[in-house]
Amino acid sequence: MNERSDQADHKTHEVPVLIVGGSLVGLSTSVFLGRLGVPHTLVERHSGTSIHPRGRGNNVRTMELFRVAGAEPAIHEAAATLADNHGILQTPTLVGDAGEWLFRDIDPGGGLARFSPSSWCLCSQNDLEPVLLDHAVGLGGDLRFSTELMSFDTDRTGVTAVVKSRETGEHTTVRAAYLVAADGPRSPVREQLGIGQSGPGDLFHNISMTFRSRGLAEVVGDRHFIVCYLTNPQADGALLPVDNLEQWVFHAPWHPEHGETLEDFTDERCIEHVRRAVGVPDLDVQITGRAPWHAAQRVARTYRAGRVFLAGDSAHEMSPTGAFGSNTGIQDAHNLAWKLAAVLGGWAGDGLLDTYDLERRPVAEATSARAAARSVEHSHPGYAPPPGTGGAPQRGILNVTLGYRYPQGAVVDADPATPVVPDRLELTGEPGSRAPHLWVRHEGRRISTLDLYERSLVLLSDADESSGWHKAANLLAEQMSLPLASYRVGTGADSELAPEDDADWAERHGTTRGGAVLVRPDGFVAWRSPGPVRDAEATLRQVLTSVLALT
Repeated sequence: MNERSDQADHKTHEVPVLIVGGSLVGLSTSVFLGRLGVPHTLVERHSGTSIHPRGRGNNVRTMELFRVAGAEPAIHEAAATLADNHGILQTPTLVGDAGEWLFRDIDPGGGLARFSPSSWCLCSQNDLEPVLLDHAVGLGGDLRFSTELMSFDTDRTGVTAVVKSRETGEHTTVRAAYLVAADGPRSPVREQLGIGQSGPGDLFHNISMTFRSRGLAEVVGDRHFIVCYLTNPQADGALLPVDNLEQWVFHAPWHPEHGETLEDFTDERCIEHVRRAVGVPDLDVQITGRAPWHAAQRVARTYRAGRVFLAGDSAHEMSPTGAFGSNTGIQDAHNLAWKLAAVLGGWAGDGLLDTYDLERRPVAEATSARAAARSVEHSHPGYAPPPGTGGAPQRGILNVTLGYRYPQGAVVDADPATPVVPDRLELTGEPGSRAPHLWVRHEGRRISTLDLYERSLVLLSDADESSGWHKAANLLAEQMSLPLASYRVGTGADSELAPEDDADWAERHGTTRGGAVLVRPDGFVAWRSPGPVRDAEATLRQVLTSVLALT
């Protein structure tokens, strides 16, 4: 990064990547770029991280990404208060034993451990963002809060933006190779670029109230839920615990289309609504805050416009049911970060950046549809779905959160007819899918194979070197000047990875021991060979050239 003063009140700042927006997705982008050694600057108009407890559900794929980025332990520490909260309850009242559990445990029987070294984590946005901020700064990120993007222009070689400090009024011109717009659902960057959106649009509106109540914990009892949908027709809403003791959040339906305003939600109205919904007429309730939010289903028609990329809510909006939105955005950031690092590092062609849209936009379209369907299943307060919407409940979501695929993009030999979200979870090493998790011993430590995927491409092959994959990978890493790590898997003296419990790594990855699997830095399978080939070096060179858009 380089900065100079052109005049007394104006500076020019040069940096490879400018991130606009410092919420969950912007901060995650900073963390992921920082892990890859990419200098960047983030600007956020607000003075600090979120103060409202929202966006709490971090799914297993997101936690895998934070695990590899080194942030998972700190996130679990920040989330300790709600560590024992599980399940979603739906009931007309919290008095007595009425109602039913839509699901009681997100991982009944602990079956998730077969697929991942991580697990779901309930960490509210106001607790998660400070953790990401600390990690981003620790990794060298230049994060500037109270700083607003005023304008930007793009050209063939980069982006020129003007940002303003809201504290001092000072203007700075930022010259960046690329701009990542993580500036929310009403993204000014997207609007300036003229990028349209598809989808049905607004779904419903809620008012989110934060309140204190010491008596509510006694009413809830040992039903430590993630969320409780209260279905009293006169006072429906969603109740969420913040500390399981006296701090709570309540989402109440809001109908601006009928003329309701935020000012209509007075303390008195909010208190009465909560009491009626819970079923306790004299419940102690102290309203501490309220904020409107809007559920919508929209996806940008493209995620890339030259040197500018959309991520998170600027790229897609979806119903909050299932917490798909923030997770999809964080996974956008991870997909984009390694591709920016590759192109900026000179080991991939610009065409690799086109695959960001090819891969992530179909995921958002499929996931947003699933989120809307889940809102129907859960009868989310305020949501009146169109007639005929719904169908049979689809309670399993691992296929959505962990099993999504990239049929097109930076992959070779993926089946383009494969659904982006399959009907069931299958992680068997197919190109375009998240690589299988396998516990192995590496340099005396127990790790997951997923821990290998971050800073380089990885080739897995058998400890028996007769196929030539390991030698070819090492040779091409040097000849092509790219980060490519090769690991021989087995129990022999020459192997770098030894599977636990004599697991058959090749079978788990859908190949034979004479074959090989190439995994991208984001943990997705780029290509696999089911067996040995006549010329491993030539085959692998061709695959790498295709995946990295080097032609």
